Amino acid sequence: MQGASYGAGRAGGAFEPLDFLLQPQTILRVVSWIFSIVVFASIVNEGYVNIDESQMRCIYSSDAACNYGIVIGIMAFFACVFFFVLDIYFPQISSVKDRKRAVMLDMAASGFLAFLWFVGFCFLTNQWQKTDIKLAILARGDAARAAIAFSFFSIISWVALVVKALQRYRLGTDMTLFASDQFDTGPSNGYQGYSSGSGIASTETYQSPPFTETLDTSPKGYQVPSY
Repeated sequence: MQGASYGAGRAGGAFEPLDFLLQPQTILRVVSWIFSIVVFASIVNEGYVNIDESQMRCIYSSDAACNYGIVIGIMAFFACVFFFVLDIYFPQISSVKDRKRAVMLDMAASGFLAFLWFVGFCFLTNQWQKTDIKLAILARGDAARAAIAFSFFSIISWVALVVKALQRYRLGTDMTLFASDQFDTGPSNGYQGYSSGSGIASTETYQSPPFTETLDTSPKGYQVPSY
């Protein structure tokens, strides 16, 4: 992007909702947001079964698996909302340093959540393999498998967000964004030199009167008086 700073143009520009929604980064955030909802909603709604009518048990082998899935899902949900709002506000940030911090925060948070989703996928898969085969649990097996599947999909989406943030960071700042405010560097505008008007010494060489001419020391019509 010509005249851009970390993937966004000059601060104060018009906001185009359609262009913003069609950006790959925005699409990835929405997709990650949906994946997080599927994971924690599946566990909250169908992740617990009643074994002996007195105790609710996680459909996975350990209650920690359900708790982890819910926590990471909620974290990813709010992270998507936060960075979605930040993306809307990002073009209005006039400070280059603030833009750099925002991009670095996005990259770090996306990488951290991608790691947490990887851990969650491995943890949920392992705990599901250890689950006792019971009719009550098998009735909720689809929810358990959905949470595992969308945990895996979340890894991909958050890694893609890391890549997008890294691309924005590597773009850096185009200094023509700031130089254009002080200098008009358009192709049709050449260098404006000094004008030849007043205040500038003439380049013509000075010519002194010729020395071969004799000066008339006696003006015409004047006679020297005799004494």
